[in-house]
Amino acid sequence: MNTLREAATDYIAMRRNLGYKLKPAGIGLSSFVEFMEKKGAAWITTRLALEWAQNPAHIQPSGWAQRLGWVRGFARYRSAMDGRTEIPPSHLLPYRPSRANPHLYTQKEIQSLLTAALNIPQAHGLSRFTYYCLFGLLAVSGMRISEVLNLRVDEVDLENGVLTINGAKFGKSRLIPLHGSTKEVLRDYKLRRDTFLKGRPSAFFFISRAGNKLLVRIVEAQFLRLSRRIGLRSPKDESGPRIHDFRHCFAIDTLLRWYRSGKDAEQRLPLLSTYLGHVNVANTYWYLTACPELLGEAVKRLERRWEVK
Repeated sequence: MNTLREAATDYIAMRRNLGYKLKPAGIGLSSFVEFMEKKGAAWITTRLALEWAQNPAHIQPSGWAQRLGWVRGFARYRSAMDGRTEIPPSHLLPYRPSRANPHLYTQKEIQSLLTAALNIPQAHGLSRFTYYCLFGLLAVSGMRISEVLNLRVDEVDLENGVLTINGAKFGKSRLIPLHGSTKEVLRDYKLRRDTFLKGRPSAFFFISRAGNKLLVRIVEAQFLRLSRRIGLRSPKDESGPRIHDFRHCFAIDTLLRWYRSGKDAEQRLPLLSTYLGHVNVANTYWYLTACPELLGEAVKRLERRWEVK
């Protein structure tokens, strides 16, 4: 039988092959194995798992629960090879993470934001067109901001209207089809971008004033400025509509269209999950409860099924 350290290495490798990056979990499990070795423990026990999970007394209970969850997953895997392994019960450190309610942008809000982007002072050169296209693409595609910023020129097929997302979250790759109007806007941006670069090489599709890849913090700062300019946020607001809410809005709008057109949204949920790049359909199912209007459509569909019976 292999050691706990060998088993942890195999477990992490297996999970990564399934698409999970496991960066914090990988570091955490390495720390757990080191803790077990210092204790002279050859197999996982609930007592030791709990002791390790609660060892950093300064962190929040959510952190303890997360650490115990890492060990629980590893323990399930290890129990198939070592019958002495104890799997820590999930109720030992109960914690239900909260998710911020997404802001559901109206078409008027999106249009106001895009208009504000086009009104960025001309002294910024290409910037106004960059942010106009970038925020517009986020709104119509449901892509993550990291995926848009990581887009390379050779991943943008404007002939066939397809974006290729490589090395996204969980290491997955997928294709994003473009509407004809979106394709034309991106084609126009590409011409402006190439003219701006004047032959200088740049691998990334969306570029900064220096011709480099845009940084998330720079984009977020510009989004905040534009949001305040159009009234989405007040000057003193520390929270409010976020860039990531474009993705939530896209998912919810898609589900609402399916419901209202009579399509079986629940049956199509895996399609949306794949399109969004979710590794687990449960992450997509959350949208059904995130929007009261969407939940109402789901209830109506359920009531119609009961009426048929």
